[in-house]
Amino acid sequence: MSKKIDAARKKLTKAIKKHAVIVGGTAVPLKKAQRAAAVVHQAALDYSSLVEAKTGIESPFPNLWHDGLEPSTVASLTAERDALKTQPNKNH
Repeated sequence: MSKKIDAARKKLTKAIKKHAVIVGGTAVPLKKAQRAAAVVHQAALDYSSLVEAKTGIESPFPNLWHDGLEPSTVASLTAERDALKTQPNKNH
């Protein structure tokens, strides 16, 4: 298994377990549950992106793109964000 895919799988598994702990109690704190769900969502996106990049196989989570943006737009924005991360910070 690819090291990146394995790391993403572990991150996704950890996020799902944390989410289950938060929402599995008797009193579910809304903000914590929403944050945990967002972490699970991002981890699933990261995992599926790595799988698709390595194999060319579509996402194992076909319904992740529910935020109103087209997948091509999200991919473009993600690529732009990643490109900005690699540039040296001129403010420091």
